[in-house]
Amino acid sequence: MLMKTHEARLTALREQLKGQDLDGFVVPISDEHMSEYVGAYAQRLEWLTGFNGSAGTAVVLADSAAIFVDGRYTLQVRDQVDAALYAYESVPQTSPAKWLEANAPAGARIGFDPWLHGKPWVDAATRALAKRGATLVPVAANPIDAIWSDRPAPSPAAAFVHPTALAGQSSEAKRAAVAEWLAQEQLDAAVIAALDSVAWLLNLRGADVACTPVALSFVLAHADGTAELFIDEAKVTPDLRAHLGNAVSVRPREAFTPTLAALSGKRVAVDPERSVAAIFAALDGAEIVETRDPTVLPRARKNPVEQAGHRAAQARDGAAMVRFLHWLSVTAPAGTVDEIGAAERLHQFRRECGDLRDLSFETISGAGPNGAIVHYRVSPETNRRLDPGSVYLVDSGGQYPDGTTDVTRTVWIAGAEPDAEVRDRFTRVLKGHIALATVVFPHGTAGSQLDTLARQFLWQAGLDYAHGTGHGVGSFLAVHEGPQRIAKAAGGQAGTGQELLAGMILSNEPGYYKTGAYGIRIENLQLVEDRAIPGAEGEWLGFETLTHIPIERALVDRALLTPAEIAWWNAYHARVLAIVGPQLDGDALAWLESQCAPLA
Repeated sequence: MLMKTHEARLTALREQLKGQDLDGFVVPISDEHMSEYVGAYAQRLEWLTGFNGSAGTAVVLADSAAIFVDGRYTLQVRDQVDAALYAYESVPQTSPAKWLEANAPAGARIGFDPWLHGKPWVDAATRALAKRGATLVPVAANPIDAIWSDRPAPSPAAAFVHPTALAGQSSEAKRAAVAEWLAQEQLDAAVIAALDSVAWLLNLRGADVACTPVALSFVLAHADGTAELFIDEAKVTPDLRAHLGNAVSVRPREAFTPTLAALSGKRVAVDPERSVAAIFAALDGAEIVETRDPTVLPRARKNPVEQAGHRAAQARDGAAMVRFLHWLSVTAPAGTVDEIGAAERLHQFRRECGDLRDLSFETISGAGPNGAIVHYRVSPETNRRLDPGSVYLVDSGGQYPDGTTDVTRTVWIAGAEPDAEVRDRFTRVLKGHIALATVVFPHGTAGSQLDTLARQFLWQAGLDYAHGTGHGVGSFLAVHEGPQRIAKAAGGQAGTGQELLAGMILSNEPGYYKTGAYGIRIENLQLVEDRAIPGAEGEWLGFETLTHIPIERALVDRALLTPAEIAWWNAYHARVLAIVGPQLDGDALAWLESQCAPLA
C-alpha cells in the first residue's frame, strides 16, 4: 500500500512538472540552511520516495528516476524505496549531476529549488547539463509543495537563551570577534545561514528541528559588531529580546531576501558550503566573497567552559547508559525485548539521569541483521526481537544544556557463546578504536591522515566499513558538526583536509557490518588536546576520551590484543568505574564493577 502511495506521488510530481514546463526535478534532503537534519516541513524526499535517511537526493525525469545515497544507506534505501520507481545510485561513485549528464534528454529543462541547493552543486549540475544541451532551471515555487496537501508547517516553537555560564563566551564577544575579522578582510557584512552558526553566535537555542536545538533563522553580521536576526517574530520572547540587546535587530524572516538585495555595492562574505544558491542570487549587485563562515572554526574549538560542560554531560549520560546496559543484560536473554522496546527504555534512563532536553538523534537500535544497516531506523514494520545468542548494536545520544553526547555499543545478548568470526571482527574494530584513541600527532595533522589507524586491522583481514571514522560534535548543538572529521580523503569529502585543533571534539567509531547477519561499531567521543612530550620537537596533540561506558567484554578475543591494548582497556575501564560508579548503587553498580574488572 505504501509503495502504491509513493507511485501515486511520483506520478503527481511528473504531472506538476509538465504544468511548470519542466522535464525533470532534483529533490534533496535539505532546508534553507543546508542542514543535515531538517524539520518535518522540509522532508520532501521522504514524502516522495519513502527514504528517511539523513543524506540523499532523488532525480525525477519524465520516464525515469534515481535515488542517490552514500555507503551508510546502501541497505536502507533498498528496504524503503521501490526499485520499480527509482534506480539506486551510490555516492561518491556517481552523483546527481553525473547521472543527469548521462540521462537528461537533449534540450531538457531540469528544475531545482534554489533554497535547497548550494551554489557549488548548482555550478556542477549546470556544467553537466550543458554537455547535453540541457538547462538547470531555478523554480520560484517547489513543485512538491504544490502536491503535498498535508505538508506540516514550520515549527512555531519559541527560541530561548543559551546562558553565557554554559556558552563560556558572551554573544557580544563573539560578534565583536566576527566584526574584527570583517574589518581585517575589508568586508562590510557576513551572511550566517547555518542554523548552528546562528545559535552559537547569538547564544540562542530553539526546538525547530528534532534532536537539534536550533531556531529557524538567518543572521547578517556587520563590521560594526551589530547584527540582524531574521526570524519569525512570534518566536522571540521578551527574555530573548533582552538577551540580544540593542545591537541585534530582530526582523521578520521574509525581510531576509530584500535586505540582501539592498547590499548592492557592498563586500559581503558568504560560505558556499553552508549557504543556498538563492542567497547568492539575492546578493546580485554586491561583491560576494566566498569564504568559510567565520563562526565555524571558533564554534568547533570548545572553550574551557564548554569542555567542562561536555565532561559533566558525558558523566551523567554514562550513568544512564550503564543502567540501560545492566537492564539489558538481565532482561534481554529471556527473549522478550525488541528494538523499539530497548530504544524506549534507554530514552527513559536518559530522562531519569537529569536535564535531558532531547535525544541528539533518533536512536539506532539494531538487532542481528538490522545492525548491519549503518544508519538503521527501527519502525513497527522492521522491529526485531533481541534474540539470545546474537549481536545487538545501539547508537544513541542526548542533548543536555551543557553538552551533546553520542555513543555506540555493540552488545552480545547472552544465550550462547559468540562464534569465532564475531569475536574476531569485534576485536579488530576494538584494536582500531584503541589505535585512534591513543595516537599522538603533530600540529597540522588532518583527520584524513588518522583514518587509516582505525581501519588497519580490518584491512589486514580484507575488511572495511563504508562510513567515516569520526565526526565533529557540538555543544548543545548539532551532533554532527564540522569542519573537522576523520575519514578517507577519497572523493574530496568535506572536512577531511581540516587540520585538527585543540578544543575540537570528534567521534571515534570504526565498525564492521556483515549484510544479513550483524553489525559492530564502538564509538566514544574524544577531545583534541595539547600534549607535552619530553624532548619533543614542535607542538603535538592527542585525544582525551570523554565517553565513559564499558565496552562489551564477551566479544573480545584476548589473544588478538597486545599488552599495550590490554593496558588501555584496563585503564579505560578503571576511569569508567571511577566516574560512573559513584552515580550508581545496588545491582547496577555490581554489574558495572564486573564489567570494569581488569582484562586478564
